[in-house]
Amino acid sequence: MLSIHAITSNELPYDIEIIATNLFIPWALDIDQEGKLYVTERSGSIWIMKDGLFLPEPLITLETPFISRGEGGLLGIALDPDFISNHYIYVMHSYIDNGTIYNRVVRLLEENHKATIDRVILDRIPGGSVHNGGRIKIGPDQKLYITTGDAGNPNLSQDINSLAGKILRINLDGSIPMDNPFKNSLIFSLGHRNPQGLAWNSNNMLYASEHGQNAQDEINIIIPGANYGWPIVQGDEDTTNVIMRKPLLHSNEITWAPSGITFVNQGTWNGKLLVAALRGEQLISVSLNNQGTKVETYESWLVDTYGRLREVIHAPDGSIYLTTSNRDGRGVPEISDDRIIRLIPKQNL
Repeated sequence: MLSIHAITSNELPYDIEIIATNLFIPWALDIDQEGKLYVTERSGSIWIMKDGLFLPEPLITLETPFISRGEGGLLGIALDPDFISNHYIYVMHSYIDNGTIYNRVVRLLEENHKATIDRVILDRIPGGSVHNGGRIKIGPDQKLYITTGDAGNPNLSQDINSLAGKILRINLDGSIPMDNPFKNSLIFSLGHRNPQGLAWNSNNMLYASEHGQNAQDEINIIIPGANYGWPIVQGDEDTTNVIMRKPLLHSNEITWAPSGITFVNQGTWNGKLLVAALRGEQLISVSLNNQGTKVETYESWLVDTYGRLREVIHAPDGSIYLTTSNRDGRGVPEISDDRIIRLIPKQNL
């Protein structure tokens, strides 16, 4: 790990456009087939941006028992692969029941830019004021992948009977895929502390980002059924008790606090894995070997430029979208925060 070359770069091969301001903790983004941008705010609203402008009213604003407290609230979003025809949207959010915080994944039904909760897909994921995970993505296999944190209870990450501290894999109707690694279980991988990013490369290899306890932030290749060590080990630590999967890349004694990640499949950054860093206040681009299994170099971009970066997605037109997270209680917000930033490939102008 220590031999990997880290670079701080200033010549960004993209032009920068601020496309939205004055949002409250924009947590996740997705884009439909018509190019409309869907944005979750952790406070409970989803907004649609069409042709560069937000529609006047939110798609939905979640109500009781929804709760936005600490790191919880409205988190990940994923549009159904057949969204244009079925109008399904999946979101993950926190809620409270008899004084206990949980997370759940619900399916929304959109009609004329308004949405209602159609059904609960997965319920009673352990939650809390910290470590809720929250990223949801639909993979190349058309399954829904969900990151969950340890909810402040590290031992849950190693508990095969708990949904906390895991990456989960479910069918879009909420049922358990027959080929999941553990029989009759939604668990795809375990031993995670607070994973907040999911992305696949062009060979359908899955990567996840994860917050370490004291630095030791990780980027992992996710293998079905693998154990990623928390709380037994983190970073490059070893143990003889259980077989643990070591990270593809970790931050050593520096804190990145990696959140959203995306894989770029075109343009100047083709083949790179991008990582949005919160406390690290930067966009990290990771160069991989042809197999995607080893890091060759990684570069830091936009360092201390826009503050904490929460989400990054790569759009079909080659643009890259970022969100800031400066109003989450840990940043220093400017008057226009929080923002959505679009990076436009220079060669396309």
